Amino acid sequence: MSKAPPESKLGRSALTGLALAHAGASRLGHKARHWMRKDTDKAAAQDAHEAELGRILFRTLNQLKGSALKISQMLSLDSDFLPPGVRRELAKGCHQVTPLNRALIHKVFQREFGKAPEQLYAQFEPLSFAAASLGQVHHARTHEGQMLAVKVQYPGIAATVTSDIRMLRTMLTTLGLGNDIMPRKDVVDSFVGEMEIKLMEELDYLHEAAQLNWFRQHCKLPGIAIPRTMPTLSSARVLSMEQLDGLHLDAWLASNPDQAQRDHFGQLLFDWFWYCVCELGYLHADPHPGNFMFMPDGRLAVLDFGCTKAMSPEFCSAMADSWRALLLDNETERNRALRLAYVDLHLLSPDLSQDRFDHEVLPVLQAVQDWKIQCFRTERFDFTHQSPYPVSLDQRNNQVLAQVEGYHPDMPYFDRAYLGLIHMLKSLGAVVNTGMPWVRNEGIHQQRMRSDYAT
Repeated sequence: MSKAPPESKLGRSALTGLALAHAGASRLGHKARHWMRKDTDKAAAQDAHEAELGRILFRTLNQLKGSALKISQMLSLDSDFLPPGVRRELAKGCHQVTPLNRALIHKVFQREFGKAPEQLYAQFEPLSFAAASLGQVHHARTHEGQMLAVKVQYPGIAATVTSDIRMLRTMLTTLGLGNDIMPRKDVVDSFVGEMEIKLMEELDYLHEAAQLNWFRQHCKLPGIAIPRTMPTLSSARVLSMEQLDGLHLDAWLASNPDQAQRDHFGQLLFDWFWYCVCELGYLHADPHPGNFMFMPDGRLAVLDFGCTKAMSPEFCSAMADSWRALLLDNETERNRALRLAYVDLHLLSPDLSQDRFDHEVLPVLQAVQDWKIQCFRTERFDFTHQSPYPVSLDQRNNQVLAQVEGYHPDMPYFDRAYLGLIHMLKSLGAVVNTGMPWVRNEGIHQQRMRSDYAT
């Protein structure tokens, strides 16, 4: 059990300052030794340095909890923003959060309802069975006998969002992580600013309850289970939901499911993602494996709707066009379609010439592009063959980052959710039907190019 995270700006700033001092010392030592190392040793030393920075950041963020830790989880899933060694350490935030004690849980209920949890429920389990960055989840039972999962927000978290984001910006900048690995500062600021907006939504459990109810009402995909909410036992900081029975990914895999079961749930995960994008136009944008359960009756339970994102038709069209382009056989058509799609995605300036795009941008992006489209090259794909996400130490990355104008605001959510989907499918070892009209049909850019050729 942990004590309450520091709520005052001074207390949280002190933790940040200590982390910066430790990280600064590590960075200076790394630089001092860099030039004395053999070339063959430099890559391993860089990996070790990144891991050390990541450990320092994670220790601090775990003490801050709340919004700081949530953003660290988000950044760990955004492959293009931080070095791989730092991301690996920050990813520990997905499952190594220290739970709060009973007294602090009672404090939340007194603030929200003026009652202890034992007065609201026939039974309330004081020990949480799941802990996350913004809160933790407890078993409970209503007086009518309904079993519930009750999510309780860490006290004081909502008041720290703005200051924590400011401190994280300072930490990343001071550590020098934004100089030659990350995009321009204005791009990063925009990215983190969007995170702040979504975090404020996630911290409002009444908003999450509304999202849960919306998805329950509109989702018509067979095999998907979404829990019902209990409005009279919910508030802005406490969310009571129907308890669904099932196992999370690791526990389910430990039960030794056969290949048919793996394929079944893999298909449900795949179909759920694309159903959200293509049919609902609304994305369940938190790819954490803990937000899914494999139920004994064969249904896939989808949990935690704190982070959702409406997908604009313009974004979906441009993203689909970029993926369709990657499947084109003609190199000239492929490159022209990609540049047009990336402009529409706000990644590149319209002034960037096709020649510079072909020779400066595409060679560096090739591995990532191949990874994203790998499962769509056949109608049915075995995700045990999915290659790892490419990590490039190529110095040409800096040339690409210099060309990045920004990004469409929907893109970080789509990319994170897609990356999480692929990781889960690979963990399952599922064989999935991946033939999708969304990717394979002709898009607006292919039509535009034909018009260009005609003139």
